[in-house]
Amino acid sequence: MTQIKEYINGFINRSGTYVLFSTLASRVLSFIGSWIALQLIEAKELGVILFAYGIIQFIIPIGGFGLHQSLIRYGALLASENEKQQLFSYVLHKGVVASIAIILAVVGIGYFIPFQFDKTYTYISILSFSILTVFILEIIKIQFRLQHKNRLYALTEFWYSLLLMGLIFGLSFQYQGMGYVIALILSPLLTALFFIKKLKVKLRVKNNLEITNLSFWKYGFFGGLSSLVTQLLILIDIILIGYLIDDPVAVTHYRYVSIIPFSLLFLPRVFITTDFVTLTEKIHQKDYINKYIKNYMVFFGVVSILLVLFSYIFVEQILNIFGEEYTNYADSFLILILGITGIYIFRGLFGNLLSSIGKIKFNYYIISIAILINIISNYYLIPTYGIKGAAITSAILMWFTGVFSWLSFLYFYKKNRYE
Repeated sequence: MTQIKEYINGFINRSGTYVLFSTLASRVLSFIGSWIALQLIEAKELGVILFAYGIIQFIIPIGGFGLHQSLIRYGALLASENEKQQLFSYVLHKGVVASIAIILAVVGIGYFIPFQFDKTYTYISILSFSILTVFILEIIKIQFRLQHKNRLYALTEFWYSLLLMGLIFGLSFQYQGMGYVIALILSPLLTALFFIKKLKVKLRVKNNLEITNLSFWKYGFFGGLSSLVTQLLILIDIILIGYLIDDPVAVTHYRYVSIIPFSLLFLPRVFITTDFVTLTEKIHQKDYINKYIKNYMVFFGVVSILLVLFSYIFVEQILNIFGEEYTNYADSFLILILGITGIYIFRGLFGNLLSSIGKIKFNYYIISIAILINIISNYYLIPTYGIKGAAITSAILMWFTGVFSWLSFLYFYKKNRYE
């Protein structure tokens, strides 16, 4: 009990409650924004926009060639504020150029793809600019974290979500689908322009930092790839259910059965978002890191037990939210809940600790292996067990990626093999 209290107090002292409430508020505002778009835009046009934006969202993690990932890890290792400002300027300049290059590639390649829906290419071309605007906003939020200003980070996240919702309403009401597209691009840019003043950084052209070498770029690139393949790991279940069962109803059922378990993954992200910079700064202080690991695992171990018990007792009531027929998938729901406890206890922490010691490429390797196992396993389990087969595969892989992240970190950390 003492360890849980100590862990929560540390989280509160680092303004973690602001991060938690801003995350929850952002999810609510995002839902409201999606609902507004549904009311104001014709369903067919909105479907094309969402299809196009889904493609762009898949690319966004490698915006700026992933340099935002490098900024938070290497920035946490720098001692002086002057060096951190130099690094921010370097990442901003190089990341903008890299993002523009990616945008040009998306527009160029998209021109030769025969999309099945009209206007898909037009929307992809316009929405590709969000790769740049989201990147700029992301590095501003990261810089707040590097300055240990988690409260400002949380405020940035909240006002971005609020502005997005407001722009969706105003612009969609006036310009329908194109207004929605413009809102998605403008909201991160306008938020960035407002909050960059609060960073109080002096943008510098000159950079004499030794850390901005090939390893710096490789770290960011693998960080972006890790985020990309993590998204793919979740998408594969939906794709394979549709392909192997050939029933769109099964896809819909799995989507809604999994929506609550996957949504609950925000909780460890909130804690790690709050603590990542501190963990990276103190990564060589083994007593501190070991104590943090112990407190984290005790806390999320208790949370996991409570979550499983609550889900088991109220599974029918929870699934009834989506419709009475969803109670037939109670087993699949509970299997997914058991799966996310593997993320809670292991991967949420150790995946990020691997990043802290510079081994982010191993996150990419672990997820890539998991994708291969996912495909092979689902080819056998989905035809036999239906969507329960997909749930079993996902749950096993959540524990697989978590345990392997844990073992990988322990191996490198004990041998002092950092990058």
